[in-house]
Amino acid sequence: MLTYQIALSFFGIAVLLALAPGPDNLFVLMQAALWGRESGMIVVLGLCAGLVAHTAAVAVGLAAVFAASVTAFTVLKLAGAAYLVYLAWGAFTARATTAEGTRPPRLSRGALFRRGIVMNLTNPKVSLFFLAFLPQFTSPARGSVALQTLSLGGLFMLATLLVFGCIAFFSGAFGEMMQGSQRAQRLLNRVAGVVFVGLAVKLALASR
Repeated sequence: MLTYQIALSFFGIAVLLALAPGPDNLFVLMQAALWGRESGMIVVLGLCAGLVAHTAAVAVGLAAVFAASVTAFTVLKLAGAAYLVYLAWGAFTARATTAEGTRPPRLSRGALFRRGIVMNLTNPKVSLFFLAFLPQFTSPARGSVALQTLSLGGLFMLATLLVFGCIAFFSGAFGEMMQGSQRAQRLLNRVAGVVFVGLAVKLALASR
């Protein structure tokens, strides 16, 4: 099992990594700004659910497949890029509040949760990162490596929930203040579209 010192040091590193600008926290920032704090938090939960799959993949060795197979890596990253382009299109074509004060309905909680999961699972770089990062904190001398890996994944998810939750809270508050202005809403949608396109290009060009 993990020692207290290892768990604490790993958690500290995980928090710092979650704070570093990247596709996932940018994704949370834009989703919360567009749809509000609650929606942002649901997306965060979806991203954390995706981390469960990545952790399990490392624990059972599936992540090594993406490290060894160029085809598997390419297919997954292109699927993720296509999904981001789809989100960008949705942001570019979204309508602002009309003169009567009506606005297109927010996405359902289930749709937002799935959006977070898909965003996380279609990024093969996360699996490769976990494959390289988690084993550095495990040792056969401390028992089951698989259980240690799952424990580390749980700590990483906790750090992600903490940091991304704060991003969703403050970004959502800012986005909700902007909802009273049609011009601000249109600007926010355009910015979100550009961010999603940028993330799509970055993912499509990513190499192992």
